[in-house]
Amino acid sequence: MDILKGDLVEVISGDSRGPRRGEGKRGKVLFVDRAKGKVIVEGVNIIRRHTKPSRENPQGGIVEKEAPISVSKVLLVSPRANRGVRVRHQRLEDGTRVRICTKTGDMIPPPSKS
Repeated sequence: MDILKGDLVEVISGDSRGPRRGEGKRGKVLFVDRAKGKVIVEGVNIIRRHTKPSRENPQGGIVEKEAPISVSKVLLVSPRANRGVRVRHQRLEDGTRVRICTKTGDMIPPPSKS
């Protein structure tokens, strides 16, 4: 899987229901579920959940949060091209595996840990 937690991605297709969904949006990846092939992207695919009052949320009410979307519906954003690009993998001489942009041939660095 080419997408890592912390990457900047662009949604290439999606549901057009409502103002908080749809293609063309960009966001940072918050979570990657490799087993299911899903990612959670910040600010994309917002859903509303009605919650009962509890100890954590004494008020209850409507809570908005991001829902997972398929990894096939997002593209990694290249820092140089500043658009969604396809990625291939290549091994360097020292054996490390890096992501390479197919359009420009530039190496896409892994996201920072911050």
